[in-house]
Amino acid sequence: MIRIDILSNSPVYLVGLAQTLRNSGIQVVATRSSLDEEPFWLADALVVDAEALPDDGPRYISQMAQNATVLVVNQGMPEKAGAYLTAGAVSVVTRKEPAERIANAIRSVAGGVSMRPSTVNHSPAGQRTAFKDLKLSGREEQVLRHISLGLTHGQIATRLGISAHTVDTYVKRIRTKLGAGNKAELTRAAMLRASYETAAADADDHVAHHSIDQQSAHLPNPA
Repeated sequence: MIRIDILSNSPVYLVGLAQTLRNSGIQVVATRSSLDEEPFWLADALVVDAEALPDDGPRYISQMAQNATVLVVNQGMPEKAGAYLTAGAVSVVTRKEPAERIANAIRSVAGGVSMRPSTVNHSPAGQRTAFKDLKLSGREEQVLRHISLGLTHGQIATRLGISAHTVDTYVKRIRTKLGAGNKAELTRAAMLRASYETAAADADDHVAHHSIDQQSAHLPNPA
């Protein structure tokens, strides 16, 4: 059984999440409301509510990730998801996700307690660059996104209308390309790639708006 340590400064959310995970067959061995409390040493993974972190939260995630697998539950700061991932979190999910989605994410990351990608640069910037620059086929991207949602190979096969054997083949190719040894690493790679794409889209949108503003500034002032 998977053993989880939960950190959240919201008593209501802490109790609710702990009960939900227990109902999903996950053993909650400890709950904490403050960073001052030490994680339980027997936990397979740490579930960290981003609301319990200070402004420099990624620094704390980096420290935790040195000794344990970390999953972050993020509420209202999607822009920080990429920072948590590059700091060492294996996965980031939102509070709005269904309970089973969070449980699936925990099951996925629990298998990667002592494993990290070995073929990419381990610095945050280097790792993000490596993951974004690796080329995947359209179908490989689809499979990777479904893996990040916590779906099994059989479920992915059903959704994409292909066989489970074909999904296995795609997963092997993706692991080879990304240097990912297990499902937890594939999930992290998927989220890092997604966070880069979001950042790039935001940057393009900013440039477009800036260009429009410049053009507007040079328009003649109507009488």
